[in-house]
Amino acid sequence: MPELPEVETTRRGIEPLLIRQKLTEVIVRDHRLRWPVKLPDELVGQTLGSVTRRGKYLLFHFDSGTLILHLGMSGSLRCLPKQSPLRKHDHVELLFEGGTSMRFNDPRRFGCVLWQSGDAADHPLLTKLGVEPLEANFTASYLKNCAGKRQVAVKSFLMNAQVVVGVGNIYANESLFLARIRPTIAAGAVSLVGYQRLVDAVVMVLKDAIKAGGTTLQDFAQVDGNPGYFANELHVYGRAGEACSVCGAALVEIRLQARTTVFCRKCQPSRGIGRTFA
Repeated sequence: MPELPEVETTRRGIEPLLIRQKLTEVIVRDHRLRWPVKLPDELVGQTLGSVTRRGKYLLFHFDSGTLILHLGMSGSLRCLPKQSPLRKHDHVELLFEGGTSMRFNDPRRFGCVLWQSGDAADHPLLTKLGVEPLEANFTASYLKNCAGKRQVAVKSFLMNAQVVVGVGNIYANESLFLARIRPTIAAGAVSLVGYQRLVDAVVMVLKDAIKAGGTTLQDFAQVDGNPGYFANELHVYGRAGEACSVCGAALVEIRLQARTTVFCRKCQPSRGIGRTFA
């Protein structure tokens, strides 16, 4: 599933191609996404003012409202000349006056394309989202206060979108490794110092992933069709049984709330914070 870096990479690729252009046609070839696609007729003729991101949602801000798009499990967006051949699963297409077509392709149809009149923040999908990990209010104190005395594993806590948005399974594994925190430790047991290291690690991992264009595992590709390359820099995810890049010990894989979780027993001890990486 595309996570925050993949969505942000898509946003950065799309916005300069479409901003301040008027929408001339909306084509919905298959309404059967996660929720039925129902876009208002008045959307045609409106100008795209900006493209922003909230968590894993892309927000296309038009004159009278916002088109909210989620890539789902296998969705992708591409901007190309409108005469370009269609591909299978090009379910929704927006045509702009400059001759550019934005096509939403989603083989599994778990994505969504929704319309929100007025303020997008009022949409039920967005109202309960936590803080953005790349903004100033994502701090160690914030995480420590949210954690309280929770017994849930810190990895599950970090992936809770009501706490912080966009930290998916891959990036949670990588961030906890860099912060030297074992994923199974209770969120309430992590110290303020530990959360500071985790905040620093999350920010670094996400920024590096965005710079690399995201992580390609199965379905994700950038808006230009090229894959992301952050997978080449992964320390733990997908490397179970291999040697830790820091200490050489074999990496361990477990299932934590049905999600693949990989860590190093030596660098991520069961109590406290592990060794400082050189």
